[in-house]
Amino acid sequence: MSTVIDGAATLAAPVATPLEDARAQLAEAIALLGYSDGTRQMLATPRRELTVAVPLRTDAGETRLFTGYRVQHNFSRGPAKGGLRYAPNVNLDEVRALAMWMTWKCALLDVPYGGAKGGIAIDPREHSQAELERVTRRYTSEILPIIGPERDIPAPDIGTDERTMAWIMDTYSVNSGYTVPGIVTGKPIALGGSQGRASATSRGVTHIALAALRHAGITQTQATAAVQGFGKVGADAARFLAEAGVTVQAVSDQYGAVFNAAGLDIEALGDHVQRTGAVVGFAGGEALDGAALLELDVDLLVPAAVEGVLHEGNAGRVGAKVIVEGANGPTTPDADRILRERGILVVPDILANAGGVIVSYFEWVQANQAYWWRADEVESRLEERMLSAWEHVLGYARSRDLSLRTAATALAVERVAEAHKLRGLYP
Repeated sequence: MSTVIDGAATLAAPVATPLEDARAQLAEAIALLGYSDGTRQMLATPRRELTVAVPLRTDAGETRLFTGYRVQHNFSRGPAKGGLRYAPNVNLDEVRALAMWMTWKCALLDVPYGGAKGGIAIDPREHSQAELERVTRRYTSEILPIIGPERDIPAPDIGTDERTMAWIMDTYSVNSGYTVPGIVTGKPIALGGSQGRASATSRGVTHIALAALRHAGITQTQATAAVQGFGKVGADAARFLAEAGVTVQAVSDQYGAVFNAAGLDIEALGDHVQRTGAVVGFAGGEALDGAALLELDVDLLVPAAVEGVLHEGNAGRVGAKVIVEGANGPTTPDADRILRERGILVVPDILANAGGVIVSYFEWVQANQAYWWRADEVESRLEERMLSAWEHVLGYARSRDLSLRTAATALAVERVAEAHKLRGLYP
């Protein structure tokens, strides 16, 4: 790709991939902690990764072939844990990055897991429920040798849901000869899922967002917000923020955005999306370009969609005072630097969106004990974990004059490296 300036062609700067961003964040933490390059290499490289062919017999009787992945980044603190993503652009490097971020997330929140991630390069919107079930069951059968409640526990992510987890659980259980509810989390309540799991990531984002606003001296009932993404994280985050008194002025999805300076009616917007499949055309707000939402003059911005949406090209125009990352990796290292120079508080994904893995851990514990908690018990324990981690990261950052991302990554890397050192190197 090239651009022309005053008649001279120049090459545009290449865009960093999520894996490059993840490794850059790790390298910064390694340098801060004074660890060896050998430790950096070990933590930058997944312990195990599997690429599988996933054939599908379509409803029309044709055969199509998709590619699936499962990456297990680290086992030092416990079995691997991570979501399963169905999206057309899924690739191995993206899955590697997401698995690494999951390792740091689990360590930071002191959850006894390592990080993993999985995905299939498929667009679920183009397939029937029966086709998605066949794809899921075949993918599960292909990765059976490396998953299990003591090895690697999948969970929902983009393009998957509790129904997907039910298919995985059933496939694994049939092959085991008995029901294994601990093989996945995020499954239906009727099959041993946990109360509060479906909205856990959004609740965690909200707990952290309100704490960050307080830290910035902004009263939540006077605060304004924009939420990028109206999926399984963004939709509930917008709803919970509105219930807390925050004026949610703008929301976007992959099709566009809507804006209302007086605040969107999030419940009505949710009904509109249920009917139409998109936020576009909502009568309670005016149309807005999706990219422009990221630059609105609001107190709080919640990027809750995909990676890399805040980058060197737009970070200088971001109008928010506080950014709380609901998505994984929405801010590139270049954008991080610019935002910090501008005095914008960025709460990193490995802290902000950790509510899902916390309640996944709760679900796994409940499944292993065959004893289920009430919804209020789950919520109170989630809030306690999230706010405790917030205070820990904030204190670490203040004492060392670090950004919250650097502090959070360093804390997490330190815990993983300590576990590896205590276990020793085999043989």
